[in-house]
Amino acid sequence: MEIDIRDINNSVVGKYATEKLDPASVKEEVIHQVVVNYLANQRQGTHSTKTRGEVSGGGRKPWRQKHTGRARQGSIRAPHWVGGGIVFGPKPRDYSYELPKALRRVALREALEGKLRDNELLLIDSIRIDKPKTKEMVSILKKLGLDGSVLIITPDKDENLILSSRNIPQVTVKRVLDVNAYDIVSHDRVLVLKEAMQRLEAERL
Repeated sequence: MEIDIRDINNSVVGKYATEKLDPASVKEEVIHQVVVNYLANQRQGTHSTKTRGEVSGGGRKPWRQKHTGRARQGSIRAPHWVGGGIVFGPKPRDYSYELPKALRRVALREALEGKLRDNELLLIDSIRIDKPKTKEMVSILKKLGLDGSVLIITPDKDENLILSSRNIPQVTVKRVLDVNAYDIVSHDRVLVLKEAMQRLEAERL
């Protein structure tokens, strides 16, 4: 398959041939597994409720067992009392779990294929910003027709590009080594530098 390579003026300047990406067959169930895993691993798991043994009070029996005409009670902190303990409430726990590296690799490839299929992936030859300037980055994105949330994938850390993009709402810059399937599917458009695509195919797909 061939992908158009564009410059920052949105003009086609070449073709990029790829053998690893095939947008005709996107395995969305694999992407789903990895996205669920990523979100689970982000959970803090610090939620906590108190059981009847942890709430304060309730040490004395509220009234005697028999001959009061009322239902027997052992504590005012039983779960059915206001201010009582919680039954089967959440406790701190670890939600994270591991997926096979091969599965994560497949999911990254499938996510890119999905963006290609939906015409939401743009391949660009290079972006050169001499000094951090948000206005310049906004102009580049406008020329490329990129609106909404945009993920920019770079081969290596580009400080000027990061600083120029960080004040633009919904624009994220990620290195090839840091990007994952969730990053790709959670953005409307994906802008990939040519060198980054070469490294993706060589190292991550």
